[in-house]
Amino acid sequence: MTPTLSVRHYLPETQAHSHDHAQLVFGLDGALQVDVEGRAGRVAAQQLAVIPSSRRHAFAGDGASTCLVLDVPSGADGLAELLGGGADAVRHLLDTPGTRSLSPALGALVSGLAALPILDDAIGRHGGALLLAGLAQQPAAALPGLPLARLDAFIDRHCAHPLQVRDLAELAGLSPSRFHERFLAETGLRPMEYVRRRRLRLARRLLVTTVLPVGEVAARTGYASQSAFTSALVREYGETPSAMRRAARAESRAKPA
Repeated sequence: MTPTLSVRHYLPETQAHSHDHAQLVFGLDGALQVDVEGRAGRVAAQQLAVIPSSRRHAFAGDGASTCLVLDVPSGADGLAELLGGGADAVRHLLDTPGTRSLSPALGALVSGLAALPILDDAIGRHGGALLLAGLAQQPAAALPGLPLARLDAFIDRHCAHPLQVRDLAELAGLSPSRFHERFLAETGLRPMEYVRRRRLRLARRLLVTTVLPVGEVAARTGYASQSAFTSALVREYGETPSAMRRAARAESRAKPA
Protein backbone atom coordinates (compact mmCIF):
# COMPACT_ATOMS: atom_id res chain seq x y z
CA MET A 1 0.00 0.00 0.00
CA THR A 2 1.55 3.30 -1.12
CA PRO A 3 -0.20 6.59 -0.27
CA THR A 4 0.28 9.35 -2.82
CA LEU A 5 0.37 13.10 -2.21
CA SER A 6 -0.43 15.91 -4.60
CA VAL A 7 -1.16 19.63 -4.44
CA ARG A 8 -4.39 20.43 -6.29
CA HIS A 9 -6.08 23.66 -7.29
CA TYR A 10 -9.87 23.99 -7.38
CA LEU A 11 -12.06 26.55 -9.12
CA PRO A 12 -15.63 27.49 -8.16
CA GLU A 13 -17.07 24.87 -10.53
CA THR A 14 -18.94 21.96 -9.00
CA GLN A 15 -17.66 18.50 -9.92
CA ALA A 16 -18.78 15.10 -8.66
CA HIS A 17 -17.37 11.56 -8.81
CA SER A 18 -16.29 8.58 -6.69
CA HIS A 19 -13.13 6.48 -6.60
CA ASP A 20 -12.01 3.13 -5.21
CA HIS A 21 -9.63 4.60 -2.65
CA ALA A 22 -10.04 6.82 0.40
CA GLN A 23 -8.98 10.42 0.15
CA LEU A 24 -7.89 12.99 2.72
CA VAL A 25 -8.08 16.61 1.56
CA PHE A 26 -6.09 19.12 3.64
CA GLY A 27 -6.86 22.81 3.24
CA LEU A 28 -4.00 25.16 2.30
CA ASP A 29 -5.25 28.39 0.70
CA GLY A 30 -8.83 29.52 0.25
CA ALA A 31 -11.62 27.07 1.02
CA LEU A 32 -13.15 24.02 -0.64
CA GLN A 33 -16.83 23.08 -0.38
CA VAL A 34 -17.28 19.30 -0.13
CA ASP A 35 -20.47 17.23 -0.05
CA VAL A 36 -20.15 13.48 0.60
CA GLU A 37 -23.49 11.77 -0.07
CA GLY A 38 -25.46 14.70 1.31
CA ARG A 39 -23.11 15.57 4.19
CA ALA A 40 -21.74 19.01 3.43
CA GLY A 41 -18.61 20.64 4.80
CA ARG A 42 -16.03 23.31 4.12
CA VAL A 43 -12.26 22.79 4.17
CA ALA A 44 -9.92 25.69 4.89
CA ALA A 45 -6.41 25.93 6.37
CA GLN A 46 -5.88 23.73 9.44
CA GLN A 47 -8.81 21.53 8.37
CA LEU A 48 -9.25 18.15 6.74
CA ALA A 49 -12.02 16.50 4.69
CA VAL A 50 -12.35 12.72 4.80
CA ILE A 51 -13.78 11.02 1.69
CA PRO A 52 -14.18 7.26 2.20
CA SER A 53 -13.61 4.82 -0.62
CA SER A 54 -16.43 4.47 -3.20
CA ARG A 55 -18.49 7.36 -1.74
CA ARG A 56 -19.85 9.74 -4.35
CA HIS A 57 -18.89 13.30 -3.51
CA ALA A 58 -19.22 16.76 -4.98
CA PHE A 59 -16.69 19.56 -4.55
CA ALA A 60 -16.06 23.13 -5.64
CA GLY A 61 -13.70 25.90 -4.64
CA ASP A 62 -15.16 28.72 -2.58
CA GLY A 63 -13.32 31.03 -4.96
CA ALA A 64 -9.87 29.74 -5.90
CA SER A 65 -8.72 27.01 -3.51
CA THR A 66 -5.55 24.98 -3.01
CA CYS A 67 -5.39 21.70 -1.07
CA LEU A 68 -2.93 18.94 -0.30
CA VAL A 69 -4.58 15.64 -1.25
CA LEU A 70 -3.57 12.26 0.18
CA ASP A 71 -4.91 9.25 -1.75
CA VAL A 72 -4.94 6.12 0.42
CA PRO A 73 -5.34 2.83 -1.49
CA SER A 74 -7.66 0.23 0.02
CA GLY A 75 -6.10 -2.62 1.96
CA ALA A 76 -6.24 -3.38 5.67
CA ASP A 77 -2.98 -5.33 5.59
CA GLY A 78 -1.17 -2.39 4.07
CA LEU A 79 -2.33 -0.04 6.82
CA ALA A 80 -1.22 -2.44 9.53
CA GLU A 81 2.20 -2.76 7.91
CA LEU A 82 2.53 0.98 7.51
CA LEU A 83 1.16 2.14 10.88
CA GLY A 84 1.33 -0.76 13.30
CA GLY A 85 -0.85 -0.10 16.34
CA GLY A 86 -2.28 3.07 14.85
CA ALA A 87 -3.92 1.24 11.94
CA ASP A 88 -7.31 0.78 13.66
CA ALA A 89 -7.66 4.50 14.41
CA VAL A 90 -6.84 5.39 10.81
CA ARG A 91 -9.27 2.78 9.43
CA HIS A 92 -12.02 4.37 11.52
CA LEU A 93 -11.01 7.83 10.27
CA LEU A 94 -11.01 6.73 6.62
CA ASP A 95 -14.50 5.23 6.97
CA THR A 96 -16.04 8.36 8.55
CA PRO A 97 -16.92 11.14 6.08
CA GLY A 98 -16.81 14.73 7.24
CA THR A 99 -14.51 17.64 7.97
CA ARG A 100 -12.21 17.88 10.97
CA SER A 101 -9.79 20.30 12.57
CA LEU A 102 -6.06 19.61 12.63
CA SER A 103 -3.71 20.03 15.54
CA PRO A 104 -1.11 22.81 15.09
CA ALA A 105 1.64 20.21 14.62
CA LEU A 106 -0.24 18.38 11.86
CA GLY A 107 -1.15 21.69 10.23
CA ALA A 108 2.54 22.58 10.13
CA LEU A 109 3.39 19.18 8.62
CA VAL A 110 0.78 19.68 5.90
CA SER A 111 2.16 23.12 5.05
CA GLY A 112 5.73 21.79 4.99
CA LEU A 113 4.91 18.91 2.66
CA ALA A 114 2.94 21.17 0.33
CA ALA A 115 5.89 23.60 0.12
CA LEU A 116 8.23 20.96 -1.29
CA PRO A 117 8.94 21.66 -4.97
CA ILE A 118 8.20 18.11 -6.18
CA LEU A 119 5.94 15.57 -4.49
CA ASP A 120 7.71 12.47 -5.86
CA ASP A 121 6.97 8.83 -4.98
CA ALA A 122 9.30 8.80 -1.97
CA ILE A 123 7.80 11.98 -0.52
CA GLY A 124 4.31 10.69 -1.20
CA ARG A 125 5.04 7.40 0.53
CA HIS A 126 6.86 8.73 3.58
CA GLY A 127 4.96 12.01 3.88
CA GLY A 128 1.65 10.17 3.59
CA ALA A 129 2.71 7.72 6.27
CA LEU A 130 3.69 10.61 8.57
CA LEU A 131 0.30 12.29 8.07
CA LEU A 132 -1.61 9.06 8.74
CA ALA A 133 0.47 8.30 11.83
CA GLY A 134 -0.09 11.82 13.12
CA LEU A 135 -3.85 11.54 12.59
CA ALA A 136 -3.88 8.21 14.45
CA GLN A 137 -2.31 9.91 17.48
CA GLN A 138 -4.13 13.24 17.30
CA PRO A 139 -6.00 13.85 20.56
CA ALA A 140 -9.68 12.99 20.47
CA ALA A 141 -10.59 16.60 21.30
CA ALA A 142 -9.11 17.67 17.97
CA LEU A 143 -11.15 15.07 16.13
CA PRO A 144 -14.71 15.84 17.30
CA GLY A 145 -17.27 13.08 17.28
CA LEU A 146 -20.69 14.73 17.16
CA PRO A 147 -23.61 12.33 16.51
CA LEU A 148 -24.14 13.59 12.98
CA ALA A 149 -26.37 10.69 11.91
CA ARG A 150 -28.75 11.37 14.82
CA LEU A 151 -28.64 15.10 14.14
CA ASP A 152 -29.45 14.51 10.47
CA ALA A 153 -32.40 12.28 11.39
CA PHE A 154 -33.67 14.88 13.88
CA ILE A 155 -33.45 17.68 11.31
CA ASP A 156 -35.31 15.55 8.75
CA ARG A 157 -38.10 14.68 11.22
CA HIS A 158 -38.58 18.32 12.25
CA CYS A 159 -37.87 19.88 8.88
CA ALA A 160 -41.26 21.59 8.67
CA HIS A 161 -40.85 23.31 12.05
CA PRO A 162 -38.55 26.08 13.33
CA LEU A 163 -35.25 24.72 14.61
CA GLN A 164 -32.70 26.44 16.84
CA VAL A 165 -29.14 25.66 17.82
CA ARG A 166 -30.22 24.72 21.34
CA ASP A 167 -32.47 21.96 19.93
CA LEU A 168 -29.48 20.31 18.25
CA ALA A 169 -27.17 21.02 21.19
CA GLU A 170 -29.51 19.17 23.58
CA LEU A 171 -29.40 16.12 21.33
CA ALA A 172 -25.58 16.20 21.45
CA GLY A 173 -25.51 16.80 25.22
CA LEU A 174 -23.67 20.12 24.89
CA SER A 175 -24.33 23.76 25.68
CA PRO A 176 -25.38 25.81 22.61
CA SER A 177 -22.09 27.72 22.54
CA ARG A 178 -19.96 24.59 22.86
CA PHE A 179 -22.09 22.78 20.29
CA HIS A 180 -21.71 25.67 17.85
CA GLU A 181 -17.92 25.60 18.28
CA ARG A 182 -17.68 21.82 17.87
CA PHE A 183 -20.08 21.73 14.94
CA LEU A 184 -18.18 24.43 13.04
CA ALA A 185 -14.88 22.62 13.65
CA GLU A 186 -16.20 19.25 12.45
CA THR A 187 -18.34 20.24 9.47
CA GLY A 188 -16.95 23.63 8.47
CA LEU A 189 -20.49 25.05 8.66
CA ARG A 190 -22.49 26.92 11.28
CA PRO A 191 -25.34 24.75 12.60
CA MET A 192 -28.16 26.78 11.07
CA GLU A 193 -26.40 26.95 7.71
CA TYR A 194 -26.16 23.15 7.83
CA VAL A 195 -29.90 22.95 8.63
CA ARG A 196 -30.71 25.30 5.75
CA ARG A 197 -28.73 23.23 3.25
CA ARG A 198 -30.27 19.98 4.46
CA ARG A 199 -33.76 21.44 4.13
CA LEU A 200 -33.04 22.52 0.57
CA ARG A 201 -31.62 19.09 -0.37
CA LEU A 202 -34.83 17.49 0.93
CA ALA A 203 -36.89 20.06 -0.98
CA ARG A 204 -35.03 19.31 -4.20
CA ARG A 205 -35.61 15.58 -3.70
CA LEU A 206 -39.34 16.14 -3.14
CA LEU A 207 -39.58 18.34 -6.22
CA VAL A 208 -38.01 15.81 -8.57
CA THR A 209 -39.51 12.61 -7.10
CA THR A 210 -43.09 13.68 -6.26
CA VAL A 211 -45.92 15.70 -7.77
CA LEU A 212 -46.58 17.65 -4.58
CA PRO A 213 -47.50 21.31 -5.19
CA VAL A 214 -44.57 23.68 -4.74
CA GLY A 215 -46.32 25.35 -1.81
CA GLU A 216 -46.64 21.99 -0.06
CA VAL A 217 -42.94 21.22 -0.61
CA ALA A 218 -42.12 24.64 0.83
CA ALA A 219 -44.24 23.99 3.93
CA ARG A 220 -42.79 20.53 4.46
CA THR A 221 -39.26 21.94 4.46
CA GLY A 222 -39.86 24.85 6.81
CA TYR A 223 -40.58 27.79 4.50
CA ALA A 224 -43.47 30.06 5.44
CA SER A 225 -44.14 31.21 1.87
CA GLN A 226 -43.63 29.85 -1.62
CA SER A 227 -41.79 33.01 -2.67
CA ALA A 228 -39.26 32.70 0.17
CA PHE A 229 -38.78 29.03 -0.73
CA THR A 230 -38.23 29.82 -4.41
CA SER A 231 -35.70 32.55 -3.57
CA ALA A 232 -33.77 30.18 -1.29
CA LEU A 233 -33.76 27.45 -3.94
CA VAL A 234 -32.50 29.82 -6.63
CA ARG A 235 -29.71 31.11 -4.35
CA GLU A 236 -28.57 27.57 -3.55
CA TYR A 237 -29.00 25.77 -6.89
CA GLY A 238 -29.58 28.50 -9.47
CA GLU A 239 -32.96 27.05 -10.51
CA THR A 240 -36.60 27.71 -9.72
CA PRO A 241 -38.77 24.78 -8.57
CA SER A 242 -40.46 24.52 -11.98
CA ALA A 243 -37.12 24.57 -13.81
CA MET A 244 -35.80 21.86 -11.50
CA ARG A 245 -38.82 19.67 -12.25
CA ARG A 246 -38.53 20.21 -16.00
CA ALA A 247 -34.86 19.22 -15.94
CA ALA A 248 -35.66 16.06 -13.95
CA ARG A 249 -38.43 15.08 -16.41
CA ALA A 250 -36.14 15.69 -19.39
CA GLU A 251 -33.41 13.57 -17.84
CA SER A 252 -35.88 10.78 -17.13
CA ARG A 253 -37.14 10.77 -20.73
CA ALA A 254 -33.58 10.71 -22.06
CA LYS A 255 -32.73 7.50 -20.18
CA PRO A 256 -32.98 4.29 -22.25
CA ALA A 257 -35.97 2.09 -21.44
